[in-house]
Amino acid sequence: MASEKPQAAVTCTAPVNIAVIKYWGKRDEELVLPINSSLSVTLHQDQLKTTTTAVISKHFTKDRIWLNGREEDVGQPRLQACLREIRCLARKRRDSRDGDPLPSSLSCKVHVASVNNFPTAAGLASSAAGYACLAYTLARVYGVESDLSEVARQGSGSACRSLYGGFVEWQMGEQADGKDSIARQVAPESHWPELRVLILVVSAEKKLTGSTVGMRASVETSPLLRFRAESVVPARMAEMARCIRERDFPSFAQLTMKDSNQFHATCLDTFPPILYLNAISWRIIHLVHRFNAHHGDTKVAYTFDAGPNAVIFTLDDTVAEFVAAVRHGFPPGSNGDTFLKGLQVRPAPLSAELQAALAMEPTPGGVKYIIVTQVGPGPQILHDPCAHLLGPDGLPKPAA
Repeated sequence: MASEKPQAAVTCTAPVNIAVIKYWGKRDEELVLPINSSLSVTLHQDQLKTTTTAVISKHFTKDRIWLNGREEDVGQPRLQACLREIRCLARKRRDSRDGDPLPSSLSCKVHVASVNNFPTAAGLASSAAGYACLAYTLARVYGVESDLSEVARQGSGSACRSLYGGFVEWQMGEQADGKDSIARQVAPESHWPELRVLILVVSAEKKLTGSTVGMRASVETSPLLRFRAESVVPARMAEMARCIRERDFPSFAQLTMKDSNQFHATCLDTFPPILYLNAISWRIIHLVHRFNAHHGDTKVAYTFDAGPNAVIFTLDDTVAEFVAAVRHGFPPGSNGDTFLKGLQVRPAPLSAELQAALAMEPTPGGVKYIIVTQVGPGPQILHDPCAHLLGPDGLPKPAA
C-alpha cells in the first residue's frame, strides 16, 4: 500500500446568493430551520465569491481558521457544527466502504483559510458564501459526497442556497430533525442569460443588528412576521418559480420588490424596531420607481437584505441607462474611474425627459460604487496548487 500523504489540501470557491423571496426567522435556532421557504439568485463568482482552503495534516496539533487574513476563534458554535457534521458524514462513508483513501484523516486536525473579495458583514450575504464554501471545501478534503444542505445551513441558513448555481429554492421542511430542510435548484445559471444584477454599495460598514439577533427578535415580537410566513410566502414561492421558469421579468421584478418591502416591514414591526435601510436606501427605492414610471413598464427592481446596500435586477438592455440614472442621482466622488466594477457597461446619456422624471437633488457619494454582475454557477474546485491560501506549513501564505 502506498504511504499516506503527510497532508491533503483542497481549495474551492463559492458564490453569494441574493434572496428574492426572503428568509427571516427560525423555528429551530440550533438546527437553523426557517419559518418559511425562500428563493434566491446565485451571483457570478467572477465578481463576488469566497475562496477557502482546507488542509488536513497529522502534524497539526489543533483545528485553526483564518478569515480574511485574521485568525478567528475556531470554537464558534456554528463553525464547530460544520466541522462536526462533515466529520460525522466522513465517518459514515468510511464505515460503509472497504478501505479509506485517507485512513487517519478523521483523527487529524484541519487548518482553514477563507477570503472574500467583497465587504464582509455589510448585508452582502458574506456568511452565506463563507459557510457554503467551508462546507463544500471540507467535504472535498474529507471525501464526503452527500447533500451538504444540512452542513451549510447549520453555519448560516442561507448558505445552503449558495451550494447551487442559477435560481435556488430552500424548502423550509416540516421534520423536527430538519432532514427535509434542503436547497434545490429551480433553474440553472444558463436559463436567463439576459438577467443582470447590480449591487449598489451604500455602506461597507458592519450592520448594527446582526441577522441572527434580528431574526430572534422578529420571531418573538412581530405578528406580521408570522402572518407573512404562514399566509403570504407559500403563494409567492410558487409565483416566483413561475416568473423564473417563464422569464417574465415585469412580474419577477414586482414580486421581488414587494417581498423586500414586506421583509423590511416585519423588521419595523419588531419591537424594538430594526432599521436596516438608511436615507440613501430610500432614495434608491424612489429612483427605481420613478425610472419605471417614466418608462411605463417595470424595467428595474430593487431588493435589500439585512443592510442598506441595494441589489438591483434588470435586463442587459437596460443596464447602461439605469447606471446613468444612478450616476445622476449619486454623482461619484473622487473614484469616478472605479465607480463601476465587474461587467463592462457602455456609457449612455441620460435623456432630459428621464432626468426630469427622476426629480432628484443629487447626493454626491451616496452610492460608493456599483458591482455589475449576472447569474452564476455554484461552488468550484480550484485545481491549481498556486490557488491555495495556506502554505506547505499549513499557515496563511503572505499577502502578495
